[in-house]
Amino acid sequence: MAAKPRVKVPKTASAGDIIKIKTLISHPMESGQRKDGDGNVIPRKIINKFVCDFNGSTVFSADIDPAVASNPYFEFRARVTESGTFKFVWTDDDGTVIETEKNIEVS
Repeated sequence: MAAKPRVKVPKTASAGDIIKIKTLISHPMESGQRKDGDGNVIPRKIINKFVCDFNGSTVFSADIDPAVASNPYFEFRARVTESGTFKFVWTDDDGTVIETEKNIEVS
């Protein structure tokens, strides 16, 4: 199953507003502690880093440990003073990078 990000960002806001951002990524997290049917250890595969940038500046980041549930969800707030683009980046153990972007218009 491929990782699939979902992000909710308001389309518009007033300058100086603090907005709520919600992210969820469908991802088959594997702790590296389980075994398959043949008794072999299933390799660890987790999202280990999440970063949200706004117009090139980091507004939220998290290092994620193996204890996190599958399909990690984050909700956080950011102050917007100008129109721009939020960039969301999830990084997996194997180096896979999943990205998505959302724009916001500030008046």
